[in-house]
Amino acid sequence: MDRALRRLKKKVDREGTLKVVRNHRHFEKPSEKRRRKEKAARFSAMLTARYADL
Repeated sequence: MDRALRRLKKKVDREGTLKVVRNHRHFEKPSEKRRRKEKAARFSAMLTARYADL
Protein backbone atom coordinates (compact mmCIF):
# COMPACT_ATOMS: atom_id res chain seq x y z
CA MET A 1 0.00 0.00 0.00
CA ASP A 2 2.81 2.39 0.88
CA ARG A 3 4.59 1.75 -2.40
CA ALA A 4 1.45 2.43 -4.41
CA LEU A 5 0.81 5.67 -2.56
CA ARG A 6 4.42 6.75 -3.08
CA ARG A 7 4.22 5.96 -6.80
CA LEU A 8 0.96 7.90 -7.09
CA LYS A 9 2.48 10.92 -5.34
CA LYS A 10 5.51 10.85 -7.64
CA LYS A 11 3.33 10.56 -10.73
CA VAL A 12 1.09 13.45 -9.67
CA ASP A 13 4.17 15.54 -8.88
CA ARG A 14 5.79 14.80 -12.24
CA GLU A 15 2.62 15.63 -14.18
CA GLY A 16 2.23 18.93 -12.35
CA THR A 17 -1.41 18.29 -11.47
CA LEU A 18 -1.24 19.88 -8.04
CA LYS A 19 0.51 22.94 -9.42
CA VAL A 20 -2.34 23.48 -11.89
CA VAL A 21 -4.95 23.07 -9.16
CA ARG A 22 -3.18 25.56 -6.91
CA ASN A 23 -2.93 28.07 -9.75
CA HIS A 24 -6.67 27.81 -10.38
CA ARG A 25 -7.65 28.50 -6.77
CA HIS A 26 -7.73 32.23 -7.36
CA PHE A 27 -7.80 34.46 -10.41
CA GLU A 28 -4.45 35.64 -11.64
CA LYS A 29 -4.36 38.85 -13.61
CA PRO A 30 -2.62 38.67 -17.00
CA SER A 31 0.05 41.09 -15.77
CA GLU A 32 0.75 38.86 -12.75
CA LYS A 33 0.97 35.81 -15.00
CA ARG A 34 3.38 37.60 -17.33
CA ARG A 35 5.50 38.78 -14.38
CA ARG A 36 5.64 35.25 -12.94
CA LYS A 37 6.69 33.78 -16.29
CA GLU A 38 9.37 36.44 -16.77
CA LYS A 39 10.73 35.73 -13.30
CA ALA A 40 10.93 32.00 -14.06
CA ALA A 41 12.66 32.74 -17.38
CA ARG A 42 15.23 34.97 -15.64
CA PHE A 43 15.92 32.26 -13.09
CA SER A 44 16.44 29.54 -15.70
CA ALA A 45 18.64 31.87 -17.76
CA MET A 46 20.71 32.58 -14.67
CA LEU A 47 21.15 28.85 -14.04
CA THR A 48 22.17 28.13 -17.64
CA ALA A 49 24.64 31.03 -17.56
CA ARG A 50 26.09 29.85 -14.26
CA TYR A 51 26.62 26.27 -15.39
CA ALA A 52 27.46 26.93 -19.04
CA ASP A 53 31.22 26.89 -18.45
CA LEU A 54 31.25 23.62 -16.48
